[in-house]
Amino acid sequence: MVRVLLFGRLRDLAAWRERAFDPDPPRLSALKALIAAEDPRLAAELDAPSVRAAVNRELALTDCDLAPGAEVAFLPPMSGG
Repeated sequence: MVRVLLFGRLRDLAAWRERAFDPDPPRLSALKALIAAEDPRLAAELDAPSVRAAVNRELALTDCDLAPGAEVAFLPPMSGG
């Protein structure tokens, strides 16, 4: 089961912070497709160039394979202060 974490405005838009997807999607793009099927607004935000994905706490700069039990975090742009 892939564990998905949302932060910041993504969490607010989805109205959830953490969720599991079972069965495991084989790739990051497949996970995004599952999310898009349920929530097109969230999917549009996840595809924004400023949103990053981290797979098992490593930034994923391109589509990648997801191992069973992977953790995927979607990170919106951060502002400091």
